[in-house]
Amino acid sequence: MSEPTSTDKQKKKPPLNGRRALPSNNSNAEENEVPEMDAFGLIPRGFNPKDYLRVVDIHMFKEPYEINKQQHHTDKYYNPKLIVRRGQPFQIQIDFNRPYRPETDQFWLEYLIGRYPQPNKGTYIPILVGDVLKPGEWGAKIIHKENNSIRLSIMSSATCIVGKFRLYVAIWTPFGIIRTHRNSATDTYILFNPWCQQDAVYLDDEKEREEYVLNDVGIVFHGDIDEIKLRSWSYGQFEENILDACLFLMDKAELELSGRGNPIKICRVASAVINSRDDNGVIAGSWDNTYTYGVAPSAWTGSVDILLEYYSSKQPVRYGQCWVFAGVFNTFLRCLGIPARLITNYSSAHDNNANLQLDFFLDDEGQVDAKLTKDSIWNYHCWNEAWMTRPDLPVGFGGWQAVDGTPQETSDGMYRCGPASVQAIKHGHVCFQFDAPFVFAEVNSDVVYSRREKNGAQIIEKIDTTHIGKLIVTKGVGTDEMVEITEEYKFQEGSEEERLALETAVMYGVKKQSTQDAMYQPQKDVEMDFQVQKAVLGSDFKVTITFRNKSRNSYTATTYLSGNIVFYTGVTKNEFKKHSFTVKLEPLMSSAFDVIITSSEYLSDLLDQASFHFFVTARINETGKILAAQKATVLEIPSLRIKTQGEMVADKEMSVIVEFTNPLKKALEDVTLRLEGPGVLKTMKKEFRQIPSNSTLIWEVKCIPKRPGLRKLIASLNCDALRHVYGELSIQIQKP
Repeated sequence: MSEPTSTDKQKKKPPLNGRRALPSNNSNAEENEVPEMDAFGLIPRGFNPKDYLRVVDIHMFKEPYEINKQQHHTDKYYNPKLIVRRGQPFQIQIDFNRPYRPETDQFWLEYLIGRYPQPNKGTYIPILVGDVLKPGEWGAKIIHKENNSIRLSIMSSATCIVGKFRLYVAIWTPFGIIRTHRNSATDTYILFNPWCQQDAVYLDDEKEREEYVLNDVGIVFHGDIDEIKLRSWSYGQFEENILDACLFLMDKAELELSGRGNPIKICRVASAVINSRDDNGVIAGSWDNTYTYGVAPSAWTGSVDILLEYYSSKQPVRYGQCWVFAGVFNTFLRCLGIPARLITNYSSAHDNNANLQLDFFLDDEGQVDAKLTKDSIWNYHCWNEAWMTRPDLPVGFGGWQAVDGTPQETSDGMYRCGPASVQAIKHGHVCFQFDAPFVFAEVNSDVVYSRREKNGAQIIEKIDTTHIGKLIVTKGVGTDEMVEITEEYKFQEGSEEERLALETAVMYGVKKQSTQDAMYQPQKDVEMDFQVQKAVLGSDFKVTITFRNKSRNSYTATTYLSGNIVFYTGVTKNEFKKHSFTVKLEPLMSSAFDVIITSSEYLSDLLDQASFHFFVTARINETGKILAAQKATVLEIPSLRIKTQGEMVADKEMSVIVEFTNPLKKALEDVTLRLEGPGVLKTMKKEFRQIPSNSTLIWEVKCIPKRPGLRKLIASLNCDALRHVYGELSIQIQKP
């Protein structure tokens, strides 16, 4: 109970507000008291309930190896209760005190959820026993009778509420209805069903269902476009108490129970409750490289610890950044049965005024003016896609929907984003709810460099239409390969369709400033570009700037290179390198110039993700025109090595060994190692005071794997001087 005070009030008398006869029913955890005897009037003195049909026992067939969990693909949930998917039959057995006689005995089942169950809200469901089961509608029929027992096949509605239901068996007698007493062992979880054609989340490909619903490990792609990095993430949607934690999130968001059969509503409220802004949700974000009183975002190896901590403390867990929000959101969706995947957009626009344009203002020297420049380009940004039909939109906009739990901008007054139809974003139909213009801008904005003249005129020096949304990727189905899905969000750069989609988006109200009021006269006859050499953390590297003079004139160019240490969100921490030089550009010639960056220049200020951002601007002195280019780059970070010792057999002890060599020229202080593997071991943590330069650390952990099959071990190392150090190992656990 999140608010004991209000529930105490409700026990005395529910607070009614004149608009509704019952208080809102928005907690799965709360219950009402159900009478065991509903008398029809005065009960005669000789009435003995024991003379009538009586329930002795109910068998739920809820073991992982029994028929229900096998057929409903819920055998992996580490949960002793019955878990089924909606719109698909399941079986229970009722033992009576004597053989059941259909001519004279009458009984029915009652499924209840929440504190104020009502038939018209789908929170009180009486089920009579009939002869046939209609697909996708509530019903029950007897499939086997033996002695005092009957076996029932029960069909749930394909649109019913997703959550934990209480079960009662009611028996009719001439003097009243007798019910079974409250028994939590018969509680039944009902989840979304991607295997059922009538369900809004139906997905027709078995391999995709295995990946997007049943796979409990995934991959996060990070780094930047020229240096793509990947790390595994443990979703752990089947681990102990995770299902209850996910249902608690909907209680926390106060989503009316009657709306919990609708994946659109669930995604919308979840995208708000995953972050702690404005509702004390699951994860507190921090992007400033100080993580006091919390865990650095890069140290998490999966969602389980975060969700369980939130479920027990009810307080935001510190700290997360985009891939942490997306990882936890993915666990939530897959746990409830909504197909979901985590995606990464490289060079993602965070556009503060939603005008489809990222404005970089240059000063007289051609350097970026930090006071005026408010927009930023994230090296990468992770969000999720959830699969569902969209009956609220015109035909054709169902399928993958973008949802984002990272707090960036408010939507309808709260920090949330989506679900936005990916198909609608691609075609520019951004008028369809929810938040399509924001996602459209993340993948489609133009980068505009401009500077103010002394007389106040704004001169546009360069418009880059291809920098944003360069590459959008996700993990492949059934493999760890990276799959490009850029084409699902946008047509090919420069194609006729792409321009059309952009014009459609502008027509539907995405603001695009016209560049007419600013003068735009680019320097056409000189081209400039630069390359950053790939480098390992702790080594020197070089930046090569190339000019190509296509004209027959000689020019001189005053060139300025600015090297900045940045957060992966593109926000600058500080400038660590300034270098200016003048070069002579001969007619019809190309020339290249190297600038060396030494490790001593950057190591002291390096942030989490070892990200740099370089700006190169050059002024052609003869014409006064400015050339501008920018690039992000990421250093190569060393990884952890994981190996195993001993036989890898379920229920038998084995050893996991994690090794790491410190590559820096200084000792690492206060190092935390984490190791986890769903089905093999729960998260383990170990602290090390110091790892001297070039020395190797070895950590051995003993564990007893629980589940046979292909499993993944994931480790992370974290300290102030070095973050984002990961390692992983796939292992095959044999059956005993």
